[in-house]
Amino acid sequence: MSLETQIESFFALPPKELTGQKATDALRTFEEFKWGLNAGRIRAATRDTQGMWVTNAWVKRGILLGFRLGAVRDYSIDSNFHYFDKHTFPTKRMSVTDGVRVVPGGTSVRDGVYLAPGITIMPPAFINVGAYVGQGTMIDSHALLGSCAQVGARCHISAAAQIGGVLEPIGALPVIIEDDVLVGGNCGVYEGAIVREKAILAAGVIVTGSTPVFDVIRGEVYRREGDRPLEIPAGSVVVPGSRALTSGHGREWGLSLYTPVIIKYRDEKTDASAQLEELLR
Repeated sequence: MSLETQIESFFALPPKELTGQKATDALRTFEEFKWGLNAGRIRAATRDTQGMWVTNAWVKRGILLGFRLGAVRDYSIDSNFHYFDKHTFPTKRMSVTDGVRVVPGGTSVRDGVYLAPGITIMPPAFINVGAYVGQGTMIDSHALLGSCAQVGARCHISAAAQIGGVLEPIGALPVIIEDDVLVGGNCGVYEGAIVREKAILAAGVIVTGSTPVFDVIRGEVYRREGDRPLEIPAGSVVVPGSRALTSGHGREWGLSLYTPVIIKYRDEKTDASAQLEELLR
């Protein structure tokens, strides 16, 4: 029986039946599953044969199974540092041989996260279970990577940026940040949005599934359509903008709504500025 089939089988059981030997077997299966998350061999979202991102719903079920099986334990270090969490999701165990640079100052990475070699994590940052972070990426101070967020290689998730996570609904696509993306300070990417490779989100840009994105270069407006997520085009440079309300009291009062605006696509000058990030790693 495959690991996926086992996870699906245990997840389908009512909580009252996850006791005794069944609970023991489920925990053993879950630990094998979590090993796959830590190794990057199991991911909450992957590309299909057409290159489209798809949700692996069974992986989310496996994470939720872990919460169901977990008991809250006291992980406190001393009387001044209290920490209580499910025993199935302690902090991730790392060593210098992992090739990940974790600068001291309050960072927490939950077990079940894949961190590729060459990553730098500045304090304090939080990375939740099911997240995947590619080689050479920098996670800056006060940044948050939510559960199941998928971040590519050589990205910079700047200070106070939030990459949203999602466990439920099960079928919902997590946020995808592809390779070589720069996410500026105080940005937020939520609701399963996809930021394609080499895009740049300027400081303060907020992207959600319901936010239209105006491309003044190509004359396009990008939106989420049905099950198809919002996508930020590859190489685009996105800044915070606004659009005027054109009817009702909004027009009468001269109000505008926030919207992201694509003002250019990457060129040699933009690439030269982005390469300065390498000096920090």
